[in-house]
Amino acid sequence: MKKENKALIIESLKQTIQSYPALYLVDVTGLNSVATVDLRRKCFKSEVKMIVVKNTLLQKALEQLDIDYSPLYGSLKGTTALMLANTANVPAKLLKDVSDKKTGIPGLKAAYAEESFYIGADQLEALVNIKSKKELIADIVALLQSPAKNVVSALQSGANTIHGVLKTLGEKEN
Repeated sequence: MKKENKALIIESLKQTIQSYPALYLVDVTGLNSVATVDLRRKCFKSEVKMIVVKNTLLQKALEQLDIDYSPLYGSLKGTTALMLANTANVPAKLLKDVSDKKTGIPGLKAAYAEESFYIGADQLEALVNIKSKKELIADIVALLQSPAKNVVSALQSGANTIHGVLKTLGEKEN
């Protein structure tokens, strides 16, 4: 490959990586063409961008970015696919669903999500359990609404009780 082509690929990788907050390095060594196409299709449906890259070109692209990705460099061995997503846990859930239980392929090598590094396949469960920004906001809103709902409920039940007492007293006089 010519040096000019490598420079173009590195620049393209840099721009692509910068546009996504979550980055996964996935081992796709044992995948045949049918399984690879199937994985790409599932990535597309889940809004995950998947790129199979040369490790050296990916490392050079990562070295030129503002974030220090050096913890990931040790994982750049074998056949590597880069998975990029806007929601941190989507690629992890996808990998958990599609990986072969016996071989572990495709398997997680490493990831950068929510400003943290996750190295090794054993980190997949932690990545699956990461909550997205929307999920966290929904949880906070639910927690904030809970006390207000309790107050409104208490006021409504009190109003019903008072109404019942007044109705009973009104009926006794007749």
